Amino acid sequence: MLQAQIFIGNDQWKGELPLYEYILRFLVKQRVQGATVYRGWLGYDGKHMNRPNDLFSFDETPMIISFIDDEEKVRAALTQLRKEVKSGFIVTNQVDKWN
Repeated sequence: MLQAQIFIGNDQWKGELPLYEYILRFLVKQRVQGATVYRGWLGYDGKHMNRPNDLFSFDETPMIISFIDDEEKVRAALTQLRKEVKSGFIVTNQVDKWN
């Protein structure tokens, strides 16, 4: 099995909905086994710290979408997603299913 983690900011998808929600809906349509969206409390983008929870903060909220499925399915979903979404970072890891 393969786990993919997609790291993004709190961007909008074509001005319609949050990018993380678009990606989660995309994964549902691809019928991946499971996915979770995480909101970061603090992030670092190589230039400065992002503290989206500070009062009057305009920093971007760091977001991670994590999903797991068979390797072929994860790679197919990522290939399709890369055609549409041009921002963010993707990390993949081999995982074992624990029964």
